[in-house]
Amino acid sequence: MWLFVLFLMVPLIEIALFIQIGGLIGLWPTLGVVVLTAILGTWLVRSQGRQAIEKLRQSFGALNDPTEPLAHGAMILFSGALLLTPGFFTDAVGFALLVPGFRSLVFRELQKRITVSSVVAGQAQWTSDDRRSAQSDVIEGEFEVDETPRQGPSGWRRH
Repeated sequence: MWLFVLFLMVPLIEIALFIQIGGLIGLWPTLGVVVLTAILGTWLVRSQGRQAIEKLRQSFGALNDPTEPLAHGAMILFSGALLLTPGFFTDAVGFALLVPGFRSLVFRELQKRITVSSVVAGQAQWTSDDRRSAQSDVIEGEFEVDETPRQGPSGWRRH
């Protein structure tokens, strides 16, 4: 029900703001502000998005929990959609989501309302044809040394 109310109220708020601001500053300045916020928003989303991707890479590299960098990236993506949507209310929310402190506040509030469950899979238990346990540190196999010259810088060849 709240989603229906949101989809109903946001366009009404935008229309009211367009009428009020357009009446105050005129048609062309109003349209200019809408286009300018879309351009500025696109630039900010790109720069903030690069930073979020770098933080996500660092999180993966350090084997840390990537939840917060992923949430920040999602909020930046959502802010981009809001900033490309014509309107003053959506622009205000979109610009607010580009402020890292505001995103952190939203993330903390979402953490309070969302329960995260994780599943940890244990080691698989199976046996091979000779009935040895898969938990053994020894993996048997066969190999051949390929002495053909390498083609290309990586050493990979096409067959």
